[in-house]
Amino acid sequence: MTGLDRRAVLRGAAAATGGALLGGPFLGFVSRAANAAPPPPSAPLGPVPDLRDGAVRLWLPAGFQYRSFHDTEAPVVLDDGTALPGRHDGMGAFRGRRGTVVLVRNHELNNPGPAFGDASQAYDPAAQGGTTTVEVTRYGEVVRARTSLNGTQMNCSGGRMPWGAWISCEETVNGPDVGADFTGVSNVPLTKPHGFIFEVPVGGASDRTPVTAAGRFAHESVAFDPEGGALYLTEDNFGWPSGFYRYTPRGNPMRTGRLDNRGRLQMLRVKGRPNVDLAAAQPAGASYRVEWVDIDDPAPTFPYTPGQPAPTPNDTALTHVARQGWAQGAAYFSRLEGSAYDDGVVYFTSTQGGGPAETALGPIADGYGNGSGQIWAYHIRSRTLRLLYESPGPDVLDFPDNVTTSPRGTLVVCEDNVNDNYLRGLTRDGHLFDIALNRLVSSTGTQRFNDEFAGSTFSPDGHTLFVNIQASRGMTFAVWGPWHRIGV
Repeated sequence: MTGLDRRAVLRGAAAATGGALLGGPFLGFVSRAANAAPPPPSAPLGPVPDLRDGAVRLWLPAGFQYRSFHDTEAPVVLDDGTALPGRHDGMGAFRGRRGTVVLVRNHELNNPGPAFGDASQAYDPAAQGGTTTVEVTRYGEVVRARTSLNGTQMNCSGGRMPWGAWISCEETVNGPDVGADFTGVSNVPLTKPHGFIFEVPVGGASDRTPVTAAGRFAHESVAFDPEGGALYLTEDNFGWPSGFYRYTPRGNPMRTGRLDNRGRLQMLRVKGRPNVDLAAAQPAGASYRVEWVDIDDPAPTFPYTPGQPAPTPNDTALTHVARQGWAQGAAYFSRLEGSAYDDGVVYFTSTQGGGPAETALGPIADGYGNGSGQIWAYHIRSRTLRLLYESPGPDVLDFPDNVTTSPRGTLVVCEDNVNDNYLRGLTRDGHLFDIALNRLVSSTGTQRFNDEFAGSTFSPDGHTLFVNIQASRGMTFAVWGPWHRIGV
């Protein structure tokens, strides 16, 4: 995710082909989804008042309720004295005490500025992003909240780790050694390189040490395979092709209890199809056998003089890691964003995939990819990549972003476009349906229907779906109701 400042230039072109779903048996969410009846195609959404104050912020199916919290349209101060930042983004839910839920939540803030929270603990005191940890009831009532990572930048999505941690991803390569990014704001005030992943333990705070071996690139999300011990990483390189990566630590975190910085980074390549353009529209049921190529220089730094603009352009730094993979035939994707692991399969979204092929590698001003979105499934044991769904156009599914799986096996997809934004459900037979519609209006009466959903995650007991509004004035929702009735 890149924020409204960048998304405002997106074209939202319709994909060249109709929606496509693979036939045959599947592992993961699609195999379990057979036990959940899909909702009727005409299942309506309607206005539902927020239990916080009675205002209507979401439209939901009949029988659902919600409560919003940590709405930064007004100042919010956490228990540790932190002034809560906005840009609520990726998020993971974990089991708390006495039936509560612990949320670890990203805040995707760009550009140099004072770190929130205790600046003495920050990775880079001149960077504004990070994570907050919030304990809530299953009905969205806040118990306590604090800073858990600060001094990072553009903390977009990440991933929930089964050993009891959240991995937060920086979707940038800014640093004092790199020129200004797309905003044009100087990086001179920064004190550390960015573009890494950070581990945040659920019960404490991050040690603010980046996992540099997992790469310095525009990280978006992480999905972890507990059997193989590898992390699967998505890249959202807006103006260039993006890659799908694998990071294998030296020790399996399921045994060691944390992620080490001594592993190997690799990038996906399709067998027999060097540099295949998977961002372009795919045939229904597209399937590819894949292999992995090594990235020898995963965490570059570039020469610079402190206090002066760095000579290395941002685009050069953004593509440094990917170009190593491209030189070995790695595949091209469009803006890989959300990902989720379920039963041997990693599902991930390609936000602008599925349209006519780009005619150049980049930079592409309105984002690499001409479609309305794809959803891919990587089957780990068979090393097979399959196209799960391709949007036929923006009126059906427009720019899929964060994803999660429900306890019953349905994939829940957050939309991130410049019009109405929905939460969608996707079943095993390709049935795409509506779960929620953003109908947020600011206190001044301004419609915020195009503010994106982000960070969807279910409570461990499956009762509550927590989801964010990712905007400068962000907020978090707790949503509950008869999930089984709508096939979620």
